[in-house]
Amino acid sequence: MNTEEFDYFLPQELIAQQPLEDRAAARLMTLDKESGKIGHDIFRNIKSYLHEGDCLVLNDTRVMPARLYGVKEGSGGAIEFLLLSRKSRDVWEVILKPGKKAKKGARFVFGEGKLIAEINEVLEDGNRLVTFTYDGLFENVLDELGEMPLPPYITEKLENKEMYQTVYSKHEGSAAAPTAGLHFTPELLKEIEEMGVDLAFLTLHVGLGTFRPVKVENVENHKMHSEFYTVSEECAEKVNRARERGGRIVCVGTTSCRTVESAAKDGKLNPSSGWTDIFIYPGYEFKLTDALITNFHLPKSTLVMLVSALAGKDNIMKAYAEAVEEKYRFFSFGDAMFIC
Repeated sequence: MNTEEFDYFLPQELIAQQPLEDRAAARLMTLDKESGKIGHDIFRNIKSYLHEGDCLVLNDTRVMPARLYGVKEGSGGAIEFLLLSRKSRDVWEVILKPGKKAKKGARFVFGEGKLIAEINEVLEDGNRLVTFTYDGLFENVLDELGEMPLPPYITEKLENKEMYQTVYSKHEGSAAAPTAGLHFTPELLKEIEEMGVDLAFLTLHVGLGTFRPVKVENVENHKMHSEFYTVSEECAEKVNRARERGGRIVCVGTTSCRTVESAAKDGKLNPSSGWTDIFIYPGYEFKLTDALITNFHLPKSTLVMLVSALAGKDNIMKAYAEAVEEKYRFFSFGDAMFIC
């Protein structure tokens, strides 16, 4: 399967640069994965497409202020760190910009010495493992010194950082937001729950690999990044109960979908925790996911491959072409799609 098959034309002006003030006012495209039929609505009406007995699965990760600006110890050269994932208490995998001369043993200073990093190892992909030293709690230091790491296609400054967090975000650890969940408000979630739809929360800390296009010619040769997830007993019970009573498992976002599929076994969701590098592309047989609420994704990305696996590549390419024609807003702050 060729990566070029997942490319599509997108005018630059359709890439949303700012979130809507009213989260639920985004447009909603509906796509029937069997027939390919497309519909158009507003996101606040998502409850019209959910049924009593369904289970809505949401990722409650919270985005870290993961971008740090500092200087190299000794030379004073400027450096930017982007935290990707926590490997142990004080050891992180990071991206450095510029980073070509940052070898093992190099030290960097942030916030006039409030935070110091030393490079432990240079990884094959150019990322680094670093150890941080600081006084107090790392989370407090990061909150003081760090900045929100918006995706590279968003060039405008975000005034209200909470608009890049879901209203149910809880467990800090992501380098990017699970953006399909940005459309929900507390009021909308309450209305959905009152309909008899269960809300099941799991956690997957999103890595920046999410935004990287697939560069290999053959899709099967792409190596996925790993992300840490946790599925609680409560979450698993809700999902399994919905499945037993004939309800649909509706994942909010590709991160929730990847977590559910990673932790599924024998037709059930297992409470578990660990790292997943699951790669879902056409030909994949879904274990639990019945429907998906998602945004519109980058051309040739693993995410557009995932939605193509669920709805069919031809259906997705047709839907994306119509979204462009109808001037939907794309990517993180853009509009939504419900694949059902």
